[in-house]
Amino acid sequence: MADDIGNTLVLTLDAGEGKGGDVVIKLRPDLAPGHVARIKELVGEGFYDGVIFHRVIPGFMAQGGDPKGTGMGGSTKPDLKAEFSKEPHVRGICSMARSSQPNSANSQFFICFDDARFLDNQYTVWGEVIEGMEHVDALPKGEPPRSPGKIAKATLKADA
Repeated sequence: MADDIGNTLVLTLDAGEGKGGDVVIKLRPDLAPGHVARIKELVGEGFYDGVIFHRVIPGFMAQGGDPKGTGMGGSTKPDLKAEFSKEPHVRGICSMARSSQPNSANSQFFICFDDARFLDNQYTVWGEVIEGMEHVDALPKGEPPRSPGKIAKATLKADA
């Protein structure tokens, strides 16, 4: 993994009640170069620091990346063109959230808890959790959770 340090994202999660820790994500510019570039840009700006997981559905996914915490917001940057792939939406896959318009992904993303293959070829996969999935599992559940978990800090391993 050391040879790909520039494509390794670390999300330090705070799930409340003393739970949380580092989630290490291998970025996949081979699948979604535009989305990976956006994630890196937002991480570099500190955009994700303090942002909550506003939608956490057991057996499905945890969604975050909205600075408003409502699921209706995003960054001030333009929306991204879809980069759909055949990469399966399975446990640990990180993919971009969007509206019903395919080219509407911006800053919101989700991490799959389980097999969600019905999303394949409809959402842009940009990474996969390689360490710390237990911290994603520990996020408070709900739509929205009563006391949402959050990203305490997002960093690129190369910048750490």
